[in-house]
This record gives sequence, C-alpha cells and structure tokens, in this order.
Amino acid sequence: MIENIFQDRVGNLLDDVRTLFNRSINLQEEELDLEKINKENTSKLLACTNTETSLASDRTGLSRERTSLVREQTRLSTRSTELGQIRTDLSRERSLLAGQRTDLAVLRTDLSKGRTNLAYDRTNMATKRTQLANERTDMAIVRTLLSTSRTALAKGRTYLAVARTGLAFLAVGIALFRLFGISWWTLFDLSLAIFSLWMTFVGLKGYLLTTRQVNELETKISAHQVNY
Repeated sequence: MIENIFQDRVGNLLDDVRTLFNRSINLQEEELDLEKINKENTSKLLACTNTETSLASDRTGLSRERTSLVREQTRLSTRSTELGQIRTDLSRERSLLAGQRTDLAVLRTDLSKGRTNLAYDRTNMATKRTQLANERTDMAIVRTLLSTSRTALAKGRTYLAVARTGLAFLAVGIALFRLFGISWWTLFDLSLAIFSLWMTFVGLKGYLLTTRQVNELETKISAHQVNY
C-alpha cells in the first residue's frame, strides 16, 4: 500500500518534472521567438529611425529650400514693387507725353491752318502778280505801240515837211516864172515846178499812209488800254 502510494507520488513527481521540462522547453522556444521578434523589431526600429533621419534631413532641406523660396519670393515682391513704381512713373511720363502730343497736334493744326492761309494768300498774290504781269505786258505793248505811233507821227511830220518844201519850191517856181516870163529860165521854172509837185505828192502820200498807220495803232492802243 505504501509502495503504491510511493509509486503514485513518484509518478506524480515525474509527471510534474516532465510537465516542467516541457514548459521549460516551451519557454525557451518562446524566448527564442521573442528574441527573433525583438531582433526583427530592432531592425524595423533602426530602419524607421534611419527613415525618420532621412525624412528629417529631407525636411531640413525642404525647410532650407522653402526659406530660399521665401527669400526669393520676398526679393521678387520687392522687385515687383519697384517695377510697379517704375510702371507708375512711366504711366505718368506717358500721360505727360500724351498731353504734349495733344498740344503738338493742336499746334500742328494751327500751323496747317496758317500754312493753308498762306497758301491762299500766295495763290492770290500769284494771281495778282499774273494780272500785274499781264498788265505790264499790255503796258509794254502799249508803250511799243506808242513808240511805233511816235515814229509814224515823226514820219508823217517828215512827209509834211517834204510836202511843205514842195509847195515852197512850187511857189518859188511860179514867182520866178512871173518874174522872168517865158525865157530860158522857163525850163528851170518848169523843172522846179514838176519837182515841187512830185515832192508835194510824195509828202502827201506818205502823210496819208502814216495817218492810216497812226489810226490803226491808236485802235490797238485803245483795245489794250480797255483790257487793264
């Protein structure tokens, strides 16, 4: 009976030892699994740390780039402000130039009107000058006609002098004929009378021709005098 109890206790102890051994093996296996998991977690943690470090570096670079971009944006804003000021100044200058251009356009219009008036005046003066030139031409023609008429009158006066001389010779011939009667002087008296008649005829004929010429010249002179 005691042996059975002892055997039972020994069996129970053996079972407990076996159970403890199995649990120890399980615990070692679990510890190995935990070490593997710990190693894996450590590797993942290192990878995460490296990734976080890379991200931090990238973030730092991005921050620097953002700072550079902000500076560049600030510089561009300043430049844009300067350009806006320059554009405003240019707009003012353009407005001033537009005003000056308007003034110049008005001045050009006035000058054009003045030039047109001067052109009209010049045209009128040219017309008057043409009229004066025509009048001067007519006066020159009249002067020429008057000179020709004066020459014709001088010729007529000469012809009258010839006729008067012929009449004088005729009177002398008649006086000599009455003084000496019919004699040898009669031939001289007759020759003198014939010569005096010829002179009188030539003088009267030339006077008539010059008188006709003078009348024609006076008609032409009257026509030119009517024109101006």
